[in-house]
Order: sequence, then C-alpha cells, then structure tokens
Amino acid sequence: MDLAREDLAVRTQAYTWLPDRHLGVAATLAHADELIAQVAETLYGYQTHPDGILQLQEEIGATHSRTVVTGVEPIPRKVPLLVADAVVALRNAIEHTLFAEIEFCDGELDEKAAKVVEMPASRTYDDFQKWVKSRAKSGPPSLQRGSEVLRRIEGLQPFHRLRDPENHPLALLALHTNHSKHRAPAITAVRLAAIDREDRTPPSLADIERRPEVPLEVGEVIAETPLGTRVPVALFPTIGINRPRTKRWPVLMRELDELATWVRTQAIPRLVTGTEPPSPALPCRYEITVGHDDEREALTSGVTTSAAQLHNDRLGAASVRIDLVETLSRMDDAPSSEEIAAWLQSLSDQEVLARMRQLTIPQTYEPEIVLSNYAKLEAMRDDARRFAEESQH
Repeated sequence: MDLAREDLAVRTQAYTWLPDRHLGVAATLAHADELIAQVAETLYGYQTHPDGILQLQEEIGATHSRTVVTGVEPIPRKVPLLVADAVVALRNAIEHTLFAEIEFCDGELDEKAAKVVEMPASRTYDDFQKWVKSRAKSGPPSLQRGSEVLRRIEGLQPFHRLRDPENHPLALLALHTNHSKHRAPAITAVRLAAIDREDRTPPSLADIERRPEVPLEVGEVIAETPLGTRVPVALFPTIGINRPRTKRWPVLMRELDELATWVRTQAIPRLVTGTEPPSPALPCRYEITVGHDDEREALTSGVTTSAAQLHNDRLGAASVRIDLVETLSRMDDAPSSEEIAAWLQSLSDQEVLARMRQLTIPQTYEPEIVLSNYAKLEAMRDDARRFAEESQH
C-alpha cells in the first residue's frame, strides 16, 4: 500500500467509535459552532467600536472626583437571537443522539413512545427516579430500569455534581434552552469585568479590581479618587448572559464555549459509547455547506479550535497590536507607527499572541528579565522594519 492510500485508510478509520447512525450529530455540532462564530463576529464589531462601548464622565466633588457611566452602547439585537439558536442546536445534538440510539436498540417507536423520549436534567436523585417512573408505562424499553441507554442517561445527570448541581452543564443547557424556546431570547448585558491600575510597577494580579457579576448601569460610579490624584486605569468591559431565574451574569462567550465543549466532548461520546470519551474527540466544526461522499474523512479535516477560543484570540491580539505599535515605535531605529501596524496586521492572531507570550512580566525588578524582554522587542522591531522595506519593493 502506498503512503497516500495508507494515509487515507488511517483517516477514514478515525471516529470508529461513532456509528453511522450518529454521523449527523457532528454536523449539528458544527452548526452550533458556526452560530457561536456569528455571535463572536457580531460582538467583535461591537466591542471594538472606535468610540468604545462605554461613555464616561468625571464628576468633581468637595474632596474626590468620581468616574460615572453616562452611557452604554446598545448590544445588537442579533446577539441574543443567535445565542438562543446556538444553545438550542446544542440541546438538539443531545436529543437527536438519544432518539437515534433508542430507535437503534428498540426499533422504530410508535408515536406514544416517541413522545416521552427526552434527555432529563435532574438536579436530585429523587427527581431522576420520578422521571424514570413516569416512563414505565408508555416509554420504550430503553427508558426502563436496567437498560444500558438509561444507565448512560443517568451518568450525565446534574445530581452527580454534589456541591452545585444547578451549575452542571446539562442543567445550564436546559435552563437556557427552556427560557429561549418558551419565554424570550437570551438576555445579555454589558458588564465591567475588571479595572486594572496601570500606575503600579511591576503589575500584579492584586492590583486588578474584580467587579461584581452584574450589568453595568448608567449613573454607576466605577472609580473614585482624591482631588488632584490621577490614576491611569484600564477598563475591561465584557458581555454577560443572564442565567434565567438567577442573578448570575457569566461572560457570554465563556458560557457558550463551556456548554459546547461539554456537549461535544462528554455528552455525545458518553451517550454513544457508554464509556469514558474515546479518541479522537469530534471536531468543533467541519465543512457542512457542501455534501461529502465520505463523511468520516470530512471530519478528519475539521477545526479543533472552538469559535469562542478564536474570538478570545482575536480580541487579545487586537489589544496586543495596539500596545506593540506604541511600544515598538518608541524604540531607536523603529519604522513608523503605520508600518509597524501593517506588519502586525500581516501576522495571524495566534502569531501575535505567541510573540507577546515571549515577554516575561517580572514580579520584582530583575535586570536579566528586563534585558531579555528588550532584546525580544528589538527583534520584533527589526522584523517590522524588514517587512516595511520589503513592502516598498
């Protein structure tokens, strides 16, 4: 067998743990990731608005000045609608997998039995037992006590998380989808995640003020300093999503990523195999806008980095590009700011972040680290200068 044929054989043997009857779930997961990517694309344009998403004003008092929020840029209506579509797609992946597995085990279901097939999200053992009992009369054999499918369902239940079952991914997925399907689209809001004082060197995590997990309100005071004192700070606004019927507002993209990752790497493999998740894990996304003669082969070329992670990289790289333009342009023999910006723009987000990770933040003044950082910055300056010279030819 030549190398090309051998490579094809290896690739087409991938995902042998995923039977043909469940191949469609990979497309559902890919669709969910595409929806999350659309959320990310919309948020990126919103969060990188040239004028910012917050309007602030300084109010002078008798002894202190206060920084007050005077306006918050409205979040595009498309965001909560896309979020609702994404979480529903994730829940569909679980429900469709469960139904397909039950029909494989029990044969085609009549309408009465089919109506009671669903994935419960029981926060207590007693609630799960009530759910099982309610299906004793009309449920299919696979939902009866002692069945292998029921064992797999039970293994995914939130009640196994003893400390806070309400925060189990399946409980959260049910919470979000029930709200978006029956009440309203997802509820999102701008949060101020943290404030970082930039006047302290070296920087420390202790200098970062973590803000409450609540929406930012117009009129809210976010900083207060004595008159005559100037404290440079960096604000970190983010977009939160409300967990229905709670006061929790976690970061939207993180919530979506954690739910999607759990469904893809835990829920689906465990429902299909009944064992520890096998390798390889399903891709976050693969091409589903065209048909494939060999779906398994198509999966092997899928993307393994989630849309949410790519979004985080994109936001991080955008911030790093701004900082590096400012830093490198101050160095001797540096090209212009515009040329440095063009060089950084030619690099991928991951390449920009990798270069930034080369720099070490010292906890105390350490000459060796300072000199090492400066040498790395000089190398970046030289790369920018070479790029500018080559661009002129």
